[in-house]
Amino acid sequence: MTTAETATPGDTHSDTATATATDAGGPAGRPRVLRVTDLSLVVLIGATGSGKSTFARRHFKPTEVISSDYCRGLVADDENDQSASKDAFDVLHHIAAKRLAAGRLTVVDATSVQADARRGLVQLARDHDVLPVAIVLDLPEAVCAARNAARPERAGLPRAVIRRHRRDLHRSLRGLEREGFRTVHVLRTAEEAERAQVVLEKRYNDLTHLTGPFDIIGDVHGCSSELEALLAKLGYADGTHPEGRTAVFVGDLVDRGPDSPGVLRRVMGMVKSGTALCVPGNHENKLGRHLKGAKVQRTHGLAETVEQLEREPAEFVEEVREFIRGLVSHYMLDGGRLVVCHAGLPEKYHGRTSGRVRSHALYGETTGETDAFGLPVRHPWAEDYRGRATVVYGHTPVPDSTWINNTICLDTGAVFGGRMTALRWPERELVDVPAEKVWYEPAAPLAAATPGGHDGRPLDLADVHGRRIVETRHLGNVTVREENAAAALEVMSRFAVDPRLVPYLPPTMAPTATSREDGHLEHPAEAFARYREDGIAQVVCEEKHMGSRATVLVCKDAAAARERFGVDGPTGSVYTRTGRAFFPDAEVTEEVLARLRSAVTDAGLWEELGTDWLLLDGELLPWSLKSGGLLRHQYAAVGAAARSVLPGAIGALEAAASRGVDTGALLERQRGRSADTAAFTDAYRRYCWSTDGLDGVRFAPFQLLAATGRSLAAVPHDEQLFWLDRLVAADAAAGTGLLRGTARVLVDTGDAESVRAATRWWSELTAAGGEGMVVKPLQAYARDGRGRLVQPGIKVRGREYLRIVYGPEYTRPDHLERLRDRFLGHKRSLALREYALGLEALDRLAAGEPLWRVHEAVFAVLALESEPVDPRL
Repeated sequence: MTTAETATPGDTHSDTATATATDAGGPAGRPRVLRVTDLSLVVLIGATGSGKSTFARRHFKPTEVISSDYCRGLVADDENDQSASKDAFDVLHHIAAKRLAAGRLTVVDATSVQADARRGLVQLARDHDVLPVAIVLDLPEAVCAARNAARPERAGLPRAVIRRHRRDLHRSLRGLEREGFRTVHVLRTAEEAERAQVVLEKRYNDLTHLTGPFDIIGDVHGCSSELEALLAKLGYADGTHPEGRTAVFVGDLVDRGPDSPGVLRRVMGMVKSGTALCVPGNHENKLGRHLKGAKVQRTHGLAETVEQLEREPAEFVEEVREFIRGLVSHYMLDGGRLVVCHAGLPEKYHGRTSGRVRSHALYGETTGETDAFGLPVRHPWAEDYRGRATVVYGHTPVPDSTWINNTICLDTGAVFGGRMTALRWPERELVDVPAEKVWYEPAAPLAAATPGGHDGRPLDLADVHGRRIVETRHLGNVTVREENAAAALEVMSRFAVDPRLVPYLPPTMAPTATSREDGHLEHPAEAFARYREDGIAQVVCEEKHMGSRATVLVCKDAAAARERFGVDGPTGSVYTRTGRAFFPDAEVTEEVLARLRSAVTDAGLWEELGTDWLLLDGELLPWSLKSGGLLRHQYAAVGAAARSVLPGAIGALEAAASRGVDTGALLERQRGRSADTAAFTDAYRRYCWSTDGLDGVRFAPFQLLAATGRSLAAVPHDEQLFWLDRLVAADAAAGTGLLRGTARVLVDTGDAESVRAATRWWSELTAAGGEGMVVKPLQAYARDGRGRLVQPGIKVRGREYLRIVYGPEYTRPDHLERLRDRFLGHKRSLALREYALGLEALDRLAAGEPLWRVHEAVFAVLALESEPVDPRL
């Protein structure tokens, strides 16, 4: 027997196997190195007493090892109860399956000396597309017996059991590879087992450490002239890029075109020099089998390639054979964010190693049917794709490369007279060159292979149902509870506008810390102090408009709305913070969009931002526009009741006082209640006025959120307000009267005079009837000294506005003192989580990710709104 070696990348099946020879030992005195693939099912095999559990503890994490003895104890409370073995192994297989499904190295510690016991484990590895690895401890009988004798629970174990185990093992030792084990390591002495070293090795398809940037090139099919033109357009000179970019080829380099050897020479040279990567296509796989002497049909362009190679030196042909032999089915790149393969790959196969994975990566999956041209109908896996990684592939020619659920096909039929296409990553920019001519007549028109749908299938119940964990770039994982998801699903499914036009929902806003200022529940001092403690030197105080929060998506025209958002008719949307249409009449919505679109055009923002759509956050005024029912039933009713009852009560008390009855305290109390109620009525009436159509309606934008290819949420607020001032000015010049500006003050949190001036501004603003202000870090996106995300805004509401929130008499000293015991922690946490989700939605929107990915974050914001929190905060 020979020492097993990890398969080299030159093995045609190197992504499905690591070794095919049995490992019997290395040179005397040298520690044995046992190479194990980092994602595999490791099966420890050996007689009882051979030291498998000791070996497992020494070389693997406790969580990686599943022991049959431990599972026996789980089901029978006795690790030596052999009658519980069947249930114990059911548990063992279940745990192993869960770990392998999650992509975790799994080690099985059982005797596994019989083929029947191993068969289920090998099948388990196949089911999860991982490598089965055997580590055999074939120690002498005497060693096993001595070790069992030293263990009280096994001291009485008959020696015959050990002999039977070793006999069963030796019967099948040479056949372990035939059973399906891709690597077999055999340790024959106690010293050898003691000195052995287990080394975990990355899978060949795991290149997650390579972060690019990359230029991913679609199917070439022997079109060497077009390939050279595309490489030149991408900036490659003699196969290298001055900026250190790496080319990645999706396969099908050969067949059909005029110069497959020229293509191979260029690509092989780039791969050898380290400036390119390449995965195999089905045409390379067929050519490779031909070059190894297998009998294959010379169809679909193979005959032309063979003829071209016959004119090449034998050394070059041998290099081609070795090159193809070394190609790995697919690569995971850029931290796992990018997967490149030939025919596409569902998420469950990413990073996996099996014949099934390789077959899918090379050929894709068909439905078993054929189309009108006699070609196989391919399963539309991309339409159901929901993976985190972007999958870039080729194989099936399409007229245009379009994104479908975070996947894209780059085969645009260069050999059929189409184009040769590349994708720049991470820029997600397409670059192409036209074919010089039709080199090979296609069996079907390219249009027949066009995938359907703007984003594939948009949303699915599984995308938003149940407990979910949403990954965000800015706050890590955010959990959505099942009951909250159910409430959000109810709102979205029954009331929301077309989900394609709801790419964002605004977060709730954290209030300032409770103030101890006399007569105040909220005061600017606490907000400034909070940001100062967070290390935020400059903040902007923006007037808080009292209306209804509105998000507006405005497209340059209907064509832009159709191109980016896949809708026919609407040119955008105006919706509430729960995704409902703000105006029930679609014509009114379009009129609002038309006025805003005109202002964007006149302000020159389409050109300046390089976009044909904009997403804005703002406030629609008046408050009564959307909250008429709330005003009538909750606020007006309070004032009406007070006006009905209090004058009579005060009159009666005054009459009694005139007759000498002591009503002083009670009368003063009722007069105070009357004054408070009048102030309450005055407070909410300031935010109500009549409207007729759009007459009297105002929109106060306070942030541009996103544009084509760009999230604007982190743009500093002074720059944001400059853009918005231009919008308001353009609207005023046009005389539509729709847009309203936002007053603001810049504050240095470390300058006492600056803080005092801003406090005076707030006092004057609220005394004149304003709701209050929002204090924001000037840089918009900020972290504190410990790297934690800080609140994007803190609201500081005025004394009279808070009367609407807390009731007419909230300013009474006893009421105010009680209200100061409010709990803000959950509200602040909610605000940060929703903010992070909103940023994530904008990042995904700007990156052109599919609707379901954007809506994963949008839906989570709505779901979090169902968390119980004091609505007055």
